[in-house]
Amino acid sequence: MAVSAVDERPSGPETVGAATVVDDLLDLPRSERRQALEDLVVAEFKIVLLMDDGDELPLDESYFDLGLTSLTITDLKQSLESMIGHELSASLLFNSPTVGQLMDHICDELLPGLFRPASVSAPANGPASAAASRSVDHSADALVDEALKNLYQG
Repeated sequence: MAVSAVDERPSGPETVGAATVVDDLLDLPRSERRQALEDLVVAEFKIVLLMDDGDELPLDESYFDLGLTSLTITDLKQSLESMIGHELSASLLFNSPTVGQLMDHICDELLPGLFRPASVSAPANGPASAAASRSVDHSADALVDEALKNLYQG
């Protein structure tokens, strides 16, 4: 499956799983991964916004200004979480509401191993170390999300 060929991606209950998306991104050269992921994320936004494939989705415009509501953003959040295999912070989606900011967060905070060169000190155990890295990233995200929830609810 070509990650950047969004039209070939199944929709509905058979939507591509996170492992497949991450695996497909790993198969690409590091320099092409962000654009491939961005293509998928933009496609999800276009589906929710009922946009055609040829329509341009501005990455720096608030998606609330484009017509998303809190209900549609919740649906989109679930779809994106399923795609990338990580929980997205609701506060991030509501406080930084552009596709560009969302992409920065996904690439820099949720999936940094896909987009940054491996650090020299990291063990090179292949898939096992990549899975461990994703697990550590996910637990750190969960702690941050929990702290934000406590901050906003308290």
